[in-house]
Amino acid sequence: MTEQLPQESLGDNAHRVVLAALSAIPYAGGAAVELFNLVIAPPIQRRRDAWLNDLGEHITKLEQEGRVRVEALQNNEEFISTIMQATLSAIRNHQKEKIDALRNAVLNTAIGKAPEDSKREMFLAFVDIFTVTHLRILKELSRSDTNGRNASRIETSIPKIRELVTQLLPDLRDARELTEVAVEDLCRRGLLFWNRDGGVVYLRQDVHQVSEFGREFLRFISEPQKDD
Repeated sequence: MTEQLPQESLGDNAHRVVLAALSAIPYAGGAAVELFNLVIAPPIQRRRDAWLNDLGEHITKLEQEGRVRVEALQNNEEFISTIMQATLSAIRNHQKEKIDALRNAVLNTAIGKAPEDSKREMFLAFVDIFTVTHLRILKELSRSDTNGRNASRIETSIPKIRELVTQLLPDLRDARELTEVAVEDLCRRGLLFWNRDGGVVYLRQDVHQVSEFGREFLRFISEPQKDD
């Protein structure tokens, strides 16, 4: 069990900056500072501390397995950039699925399994802006590809992909608009195979509903396997 991070050791320059800014607000400054201290700051600090402690435990486990050296990570600029971007995103989110995805991205970076910088930054941004529904759809379509159900039938229009999604995830049938928007987001960002003109069904064994770009994204946000 790793030690819990001491409150004071984390530092809180942002907290002081916010307080200074709020104090400068004419008339409302005092009330705004009190609101920030009582309502806003504690949950932010709690999220940050929970995230960093959980991450610390997983990094320690990787070190115990001989897969990383913490001393080396201190000088790994790619890892530092990843943890900074992921931490800001983790503080903004509360859903377990997104927190897990961010943590896995950091761990994959730690063991040298991150894509090149531009993709890595883009993939972390995807986790931040996507909903849990986006992630569920992409993962389920990937499982469908793996199971061979789509090996000879690739839907290329957004409405058809949405219909496939609702077959795989029946709980989304009553969320038509949400599902279609999520599918369109995934298509337009290149994570799903699609055709802007729609209507064509490809009968090729080498084509999957989830694009290679999408599979690379899923690998990055999935828990590192021991053979990685």
